Amino acid sequence: MKIKFKKTYLFALLSSLYITVSSSSILAILLYLFLEISWNLLAAFAVITAFFSFLLIQYRVEHFIYRGVKKIYDDVSLLESTTFRSQPITTDMATLTKQVKQFATDKKLEIESLKVREEYRREFLGNVSHELKTPLFTVQGYLSTLIDGAMDDKKIRKKYLERAEKGVERLIYIVEDLDMIAKLEMGDLNLDFTNFDIVELIQSVFDLLEMNADKKNIILMFDRKHNKPINVFADKEKIQQLLTNLIVNSIKYGKENGTSEVSIEDLVDNKIIVRITDNGEGIEKHNIPRLFERFFRVDKSGARSEGGSGLGLSIVKHIVEAHQEKIYIESEFGKGSEFSFTLEKQK
Repeated sequence: MKIKFKKTYLFALLSSLYITVSSSSILAILLYLFLEISWNLLAAFAVITAFFSFLLIQYRVEHFIYRGVKKIYDDVSLLESTTFRSQPITTDMATLTKQVKQFATDKKLEIESLKVREEYRREFLGNVSHELKTPLFTVQGYLSTLIDGAMDDKKIRKKYLERAEKGVERLIYIVEDLDMIAKLEMGDLNLDFTNFDIVELIQSVFDLLEMNADKKNIILMFDRKHNKPINVFADKEKIQQLLTNLIVNSIKYGKENGTSEVSIEDLVDNKIIVRITDNGEGIEKHNIPRLFERFFRVDKSGARSEGGSGLGLSIVKHIVEAHQEKIYIESEFGKGSEFSFTLEKQK
């Protein structure tokens, strides 16, 4: 990459002025003491001195600073910085100092960001390892027991094979969820936008999750103020998965004999907002910013005992963002939580 060099003449101009004044003064004193003062000679001397000193100083400053600064740029890889790429190297030390300070600040922020990402990466890999290791060891344990002789007992064989199958299903569930998140992040998962009735879709999700809610005696409520269908423009399959994940969470973390309520409200002319509210445990404020991270669990032991991949909310966030919509959360610890997201109405 060719470096542009920005010239500044102020330093050379002032320096040549100082040299001209000093040398002309010395010459005037010498002429006064030993010869007769010639003002024409002094003027010519001053002009020549000023001209050549300016050229010499400017040349030396440019090359001296250019070499020094270029080495600094190369040493700290500033040539790859977008901040410096758009600006020429300057001989103005004030401007240069400002640029270097700004670069140092940017790099400090970048390093801090990389540290956070590295910590997140380590935590993520640890979570992936834990989530995959548990069902893998479970399946391995059951199969090893069968191979070691338990296979001859038909009752034990059936029970252990069924449990091994559940472990494999959990592995497939985790891998499929990870695959979906990866595709959503890379933009490889194409959304099939259609017009459909969101009211009907919510009711079908309720029908699917009714048995889950009955196990904890949780009532699924649909508070709709509209007596007619509400048509939206989105990917029906992905919105169904989004609703399923949110309602499953509200059941999972809800209190027994509680409620999970879904409501739809008009937001603006071309938008609606869907709210999923429960009266469960709620979420502490310091945990809310991390809720959509992969594998993050507020109650790690309790959540794992309830099952799930630990990727549900992360998938929800990616689906909403893939639709260019917004998702919100409000929660009060001990009283419950509300997740809401926007959707575009039918055009």
